[in-house]
Amino acid sequence: MIPVDEATARIVAAFAPTQAETVSIADAVGRVLAQDMTAKLDQPPAPVSAMDGYAVRARDIAHVPAKLHIIGTSPAGHPFMGKVNAGEAVRIFTGGVVPDGADAIVIQENTESTGDHVNIKVSSKAGQHVRPKGLDFKSDEVLADAGKRLNARDVSLLAAADIARVAVRRKPVIAFVATGDELSRPGEPRKPGGIVASSGYGLSAIIAAWGANPRDLGILPDTEDAVAGVAALAKDADLLVTLGGASVGDHDLVQKALGPKGFALDFWKIAMRPGKPLIFGRLGATPLLGLPGNPVSSLVCAILFLRPAIAALLGMQARTVLQSAKLIGALPENDNRQDYLRARLEWRDGEAWVEAFAVQDSSMLRPLAQADVLIVRSPHAAAAQSNERVDILPLS
Repeated sequence: MIPVDEATARIVAAFAPTQAETVSIADAVGRVLAQDMTAKLDQPPAPVSAMDGYAVRARDIAHVPAKLHIIGTSPAGHPFMGKVNAGEAVRIFTGGVVPDGADAIVIQENTESTGDHVNIKVSSKAGQHVRPKGLDFKSDEVLADAGKRLNARDVSLLAAADIARVAVRRKPVIAFVATGDELSRPGEPRKPGGIVASSGYGLSAIIAAWGANPRDLGILPDTEDAVAGVAALAKDADLLVTLGGASVGDHDLVQKALGPKGFALDFWKIAMRPGKPLIFGRLGATPLLGLPGNPVSSLVCAILFLRPAIAALLGMQARTVLQSAKLIGALPENDNRQDYLRARLEWRDGEAWVEAFAVQDSSMLRPLAQADVLIVRSPHAAAAQSNERVDILPLS
């Protein structure tokens, strides 16, 4: 058995980022940038008013009250094209371009207009209530780095920078297939001694959430011919994931059936719980990740190993970041496998507290669905007492 960190490193090292493609900024949310995105203009592109009021020369209103001649208006989108000279003012509105010659804004509440003149009752200093050119960002400034997954705020920023299309990583195709004579889909008649297949549905959802395209290849019976046939179905995928058939039983066929099809094993079995029987290698040119058939084990292993693989394919940082919380209740010492305990998280006075479920049987999906985090227990960890800090891996 190899350690979790070594397994992760070997998996990540097997992937290079997918090719770049260009998409509309309207379709860019959730996509991962393939290159740095730089602004195409200054924002604002010219000095603009932050308030409704009058654009003036600060020196003309150093002493108040002061009476100025109104020579025009400057609403947003309709700049005043002339110049403000001594003794003059321009009526301006929020977002309006500050006219040439003016260097300050007097807010409307501090003025009183009469015809084509305005009386300034409170002075403003140079630059007051003026948003200078490039206040938010400047032309050619990097606004988002390559490898960033774009959210709604990011695309709004890039749109403001006059960026209509962005270069993003092609979404990797993650093909997955379940194996097992005992499996049937929800709603279908169950075989004697059979169970309902569930792992694929969770796997498909998290693959999509992590930025890839899931491709469900279905459920295969426990025959070498059926399992061997997956090689042709997945040859254009970026990664093939198998569910089940990864351990040493007579009906665990992944290695046996795919060997003649060009499968080369990198490693098998990881010192962890749940999820020890995990396979990684290559089926020809296609990386293959063999997850355990147990639904809890398969989903935990997907979080630990498939997520970093997808991140590597998208050119993102592929690492698992642990947090910490105080423990509710005690935990016994750990054995030689890294343990991932399903647990609830709660907050007390701004501090995170975590409590492991009493029963951690790897066949139980309900505690995984109810869990907020996984408590991570390193191999041979000493017993932990209540109030001690423990490492946690958030599930959301």
